[in-house]
Amino acid sequence: MDDTDTQTNSVASGDEADPIPATADTSMWPTGHEESGYRKVLELLTTYGSVPFWLMIIYYASTQFWPRAKYGVLFLGGTLLLYILSELPDAIEDRDYLDVGAMVASAIISAITTGYLFFNFERLYVGSLGYALPHEYAIAAAFTLAIIFLTWRSFGSTFLIVVIVGIGYGLVGPWMPGVLQHGGLTTTRTLRVLVLSMDGFFGFLNQLVAAWIALFLLFAGLLKTYGAFDLIFRVAVRSAKYLDSGIAQTAVIASAIIGSINGSQTANAGMTGSFTIPLMKDAGVRPESAAAIESVASTSGQVLPPVMGAGAFIMASLITGITYVDVIIAGLIPAAILLISIFLAVHYVAAPQIGETDPTDHLDTTMSRSSIAFESVKYGIPLFILIYYLGIVQYTVMTSALYTAVSMIAMGVIIPVLRSLTIDEDPVPKTIRRVIVQTVDGFREGIIVLAPVAIILASINGVVDILMATAVPTAISLALMDLSGGVMLIGVILAMVISILLGLGMPTTAAYTVVALLIAPSLISQFFVPELASHFFVFYAAILAGLTPPIATTVAVAAGIAGGDFWGSAYDSIKISLPLFVLPFTFVYHPEILGGNLAPKTLIAGAAAMIGAIAMIHGINYRFPYGSIRTYATRAVFFAVGVVAMTFPDRNFQYGAIAIIAVLFGLHYLQKKTDVALPV
Repeated sequence: MDDTDTQTNSVASGDEADPIPATADTSMWPTGHEESGYRKVLELLTTYGSVPFWLMIIYYASTQFWPRAKYGVLFLGGTLLLYILSELPDAIEDRDYLDVGAMVASAIISAITTGYLFFNFERLYVGSLGYALPHEYAIAAAFTLAIIFLTWRSFGSTFLIVVIVGIGYGLVGPWMPGVLQHGGLTTTRTLRVLVLSMDGFFGFLNQLVAAWIALFLLFAGLLKTYGAFDLIFRVAVRSAKYLDSGIAQTAVIASAIIGSINGSQTANAGMTGSFTIPLMKDAGVRPESAAAIESVASTSGQVLPPVMGAGAFIMASLITGITYVDVIIAGLIPAAILLISIFLAVHYVAAPQIGETDPTDHLDTTMSRSSIAFESVKYGIPLFILIYYLGIVQYTVMTSALYTAVSMIAMGVIIPVLRSLTIDEDPVPKTIRRVIVQTVDGFREGIIVLAPVAIILASINGVVDILMATAVPTAISLALMDLSGGVMLIGVILAMVISILLGLGMPTTAAYTVVALLIAPSLISQFFVPELASHFFVFYAAILAGLTPPIATTVAVAAGIAGGDFWGSAYDSIKISLPLFVLPFTFVYHPEILGGNLAPKTLIAGAAAMIGAIAMIHGINYRFPYGSIRTYATRAVFFAVGVVAMTFPDRNFQYGAIAIIAVLFGLHYLQKKTDVALPV
């Protein structure tokens, strides 16, 4: 064990405590072993509290015993309490008494509000529409403050401003200028919308998380504790050893797959980047390039079917007549375009930097063929169940997620026991104890992943309901039409800019929800963009916030891990992900690319976009052997014809651009073969 591990373990066990200033009042704070005892108790409460919480969710998914709105109240309350329990140990160790006090108060308020709404559900939901009792307004006000605090604690001041401005806009409507002016909401109506009506914080997004997304996040937590992420990493490493850029491709494969389940590109960059970035740096990749590759890979995972960072679930719930399966099928061609172009860009960027190394050298241990077979069955059966029930039989998302999560628990217990009976030396009782611990840890990990998603979507739902009550989407549509002068290109550019701004600092689900409810209706009503294409446009545009300076939260996290310059990392990430900035316009001008079928027009649109994306990546990232002026001119030509091939409405212009791309590639191929300077 190295010194770092020794130090970490000694602190965790309470052998060392942070020095306390002599002037500090420590009477109320635990120290030394007492501090460790507090942490252990709170962590046990979180861990074992997660078991009945997930059993409640599994029970509801099996029976739908309560009305969904009533279940949503119980779900959000339980999530908030478990989140607070999981965060308290660090706050206590930091001796931040304001934070501890605020969290304890939030826990008490959440428990009281949840209990009151749950046991008075029928009266409040049906019998008290339009009015409430004085103490109910007090409860609603306290709960609103608690949600705002927990949102700030999870996502920082940027999103705090969004929530406060959104709620405040409902109150100050009469004093707003121009199209933003509205009649205003009273304080009591605002509290009814946010809490007492079972909408607002407890509304359809919260219920969507409770019914659909939660079980998938439990599945993700179980995958992590059962060791699936390690297997994904091993497969990625072994697959990547056949390429010069193999080490860097490991990050693309692992981060994209895990990011699809994770639901937050920033969190995913922190999780997978902690091992992919050092791996790339050890192989010779510059810190800025390593950070950019991880950032783009984590972002690309958000559009990767079948989960699409949980955005697919929300999209299916927002678009009338569209099922979840329709969404993931529609997303297949765009995801393929994005991933292939990213693979190519990463190869261009990383291959010249990487020395002669074997990626498998970075694996601590090797797995026998029998172990690989057991692990493949362990994770393959739940995945097959998910695909079968969701895509073939087309059960509901909740039922499919239930079967997937339960089968993962079953396989997570059965396969290790079978291994202990056949190829492993561990006795069965020891194996059973280990898998029980892993299962309970998976429940806890599920809460850790779920809580921030539930909190931010509850906040978003509150803000959205306030904005919908003030008819702000109509105002945005009118403003967008006025600013664009009715020109579609200007309108969609403005829509993209607004989507990026609204997506700053948010996870995928929250960013998409905001822009889907505020921006997509403008594209549909004012510019007559098909509904599915509009939603894909804003979905792709919203996740660009994680890569776009000056905020670029995903890049910031990755650059911090890599120890690289933020601006250099952001510049490299934009170069690698350039087609991601253009694909949304393809959805607008060629919505047939989302057809999800083998119709000629769908295949032609997909092929044109793929060729254009490859041309852009080649032009921007390939190291041309020319002088600077000629190189810049070549890059500009490749970029321009790539954009035309991807987006131009007239098919003849697309064909012309593709022909030019073919000529350019042909010339460069001949030049490389003959080493003779040819005109570009």
